[in-house]
Amino acid sequence: MTEARIDFWFTMGSTYSYLSVMRLADIERARGIKFRWRPFHLLLILQDMKHVPFADKPTKSHYMWRDIERRAAMYGLPVKVPAPYPVKQSVTANLVAIVGMREGWGVDFVRAAYRRWFQQGEETGSEPNLSSSLRDIGQDPARILALASGEEANKLLLSATDAARQLGIFGSPTFAVGKEIFWGDDRLDDAISWLQHGSVRRQ
Repeated sequence: MTEARIDFWFTMGSTYSYLSVMRLADIERARGIKFRWRPFHLLLILQDMKHVPFADKPTKSHYMWRDIERRAAMYGLPVKVPAPYPVKQSVTANLVAIVGMREGWGVDFVRAAYRRWFQQGEETGSEPNLSSSLRDIGQDPARILALASGEEANKLLLSATDAARQLGIFGSPTFAVGKEIFWGDDRLDDAISWLQHGSVRRQ
């Protein structure tokens, strides 16, 4: 029998994903929820949709940073905004995350990279964030970056992105319970309700 879980779809260039990344471990412990972390390359899907994100919309960007700041305060998460954005090397961070998920340290890397991005202002996917995040979790940057630049990692990321596309995912973070998807950090409780009850129930 397949273990009941929520798939956590995220891309390393996503700002709002910080709010989820930093609190899923506590939710797992407190509520007995299992998450499977699924990095994917959202930019490819957005390009297919001809969708331009926040970067060239100053009013919307200002709202995004203030919204993240408010919600981080609600969760008790430290945050320093605006963080560097848009992220120039998100695909590199996604590739490292893919390698890490396969080897078992991916979740720790994602947390370390987001912590450095949103608390220390180091852009994810670029140096010094990339190597420092790997060292933070006891990994050798030279070995990991060599694996991340290889053909196998690229195939894994493209396969994950195709799976996200097939589910109808168009944003990060997205939570999926089977084929039922919930977009946005603020929809996590809905996803948990669906996992537990098969419906969205008022908390």
